Amino acid sequence: MNEPVSSTYSATAGIQHEEALLFEYTHEAPSSINLPGVDGDIPAELSAFTRQNPAGIPGLSEPETVRHFVRLSQWNHGIETGFYPLGSCTMKYNPRVNEQVVRLPGLAHIHPDQPDDTVQGALELLYELQQWLTEISGFSHITLQPAAGAHGELTGLMMIRAALDARGQQHRKKVLVPDSAHGTNPASAALCGMYTVELKSGADGRIDLDELKAHLDNDTAALMMTNPNTVGAFESNVKEICQLVHEAGGFVYGDGANLNALVGVARPGDMGIDCLHINVHKTFSTPHGGGGPGGGPVAVNTTLAPYLPVPRIEKQGDTFSLSHSSETSIGSVLGSIGQTGVLLRAAAYIAAFGSNHLHKIAEDAVLNANYVLNRLKDAYHVPFGGLCKHECLLTDDIQEKHGVKTLDIAKQLIDLGFHPMTIYFPLIVHGAMLIEPTETESRQTLDAFCDAMLEIAARCEAGDTDMLHAAPVKPFRRRLDETQAARKPILVWPST
Repeated sequence: MNEPVSSTYSATAGIQHEEALLFEYTHEAPSSINLPGVDGDIPAELSAFTRQNPAGIPGLSEPETVRHFVRLSQWNHGIETGFYPLGSCTMKYNPRVNEQVVRLPGLAHIHPDQPDDTVQGALELLYELQQWLTEISGFSHITLQPAAGAHGELTGLMMIRAALDARGQQHRKKVLVPDSAHGTNPASAALCGMYTVELKSGADGRIDLDELKAHLDNDTAALMMTNPNTVGAFESNVKEICQLVHEAGGFVYGDGANLNALVGVARPGDMGIDCLHINVHKTFSTPHGGGGPGGGPVAVNTTLAPYLPVPRIEKQGDTFSLSHSSETSIGSVLGSIGQTGVLLRAAAYIAAFGSNHLHKIAEDAVLNANYVLNRLKDAYHVPFGGLCKHECLLTDDIQEKHGVKTLDIAKQLIDLGFHPMTIYFPLIVHGAMLIEPTETESRQTLDAFCDAMLEIAARCEAGDTDMLHAAPVKPFRRRLDETQAARKPILVWPST
């Protein structure tokens, strides 16, 4: 076990180039573009903007420019490149048929401000998507406007705030947030003028009912609950949780980031939840990268429906239109009716499964996660027992005895050809490794990933850990000081 690792479970080998920054090119700028000079004197009011030094534009020809960005793109990892097991992120493959749909001229070349009668086809598709999403989630009304999950959270809490104000309960500002929640939950509450109180999870990783009861009072505005939660467990007491919050006069906000585990099988609206955002870019696929694009439609029950954003898509006979009238609406939260390209990809994904097969999304996602858990449970510590939902949670407790931590395991996976799983989240679990395979991965891919994880565990047991601390050694960029990179980033290239 002392020889260098030569096995690669998933990767490609070939010519790749080291790449300098554009500003590190030193040759003179080409003269392919000549701009005329300024005739006459520069007006006094513009003199402060006169350039004193050369602009410092990199000297690059067109082929050099193209090659620079193409070479950089070859460093990227994407779902079309290989397995992307990020827990809590649902990085599933985006079928190419989705792309064909959104590139149809009648959909790709329209504008949000066109007259309604010129975009009837697009409005009909989006209206149909609204119907599908309300049926899937178990709610009566929905808005497609929010542009992502966090934006959906903000929109949902704005509606809850409006409903409480309409009751004359402006004093209700406390939002209960489990300690396993996504970090955007408390941020969304703060933006709505509310404050959060953290609920400590129980020994099983779920909401502790006694902890919840201790914090429910006349100031409670809402509970924000992710179900399944971020440890991959289903909140089995969900109905009782909702009942307790409602009896206290609050609302239950459902963080729908993990709807991929429930779609077609169980509906959050039937569980007593009042409001739910749906990450359609996750549950129903869309390309990920660069922080987007995304879509976070928010479904609500009849109590919150009067406060939905405008405009809303309405149907009168066979005609579709955008309605801007509502005295109680929170207003518009986006400059259009939603991220149309993302929404139409979701519609294509849902239509491909159909109502008779939609449940296969959740069933296969849960099956894949439990397959990974079952293969790795003897080699890695599992903090919470029982079956998981769409993602499984491991820790580095066993490997840490040999001086190997979660970060080392993640970096070694890079050398073995895999993008690492989500690490150190959820924060309530020390050395967490959160793995979400989604429904789009084959058993062969899962086995290759598990084989790599088992090899790492075996090396730890054998005491062969030096290479784990050095990893990754194959990429151009080795292990970076990520803490300092985050705390002291260099954001400006020096001009001298």
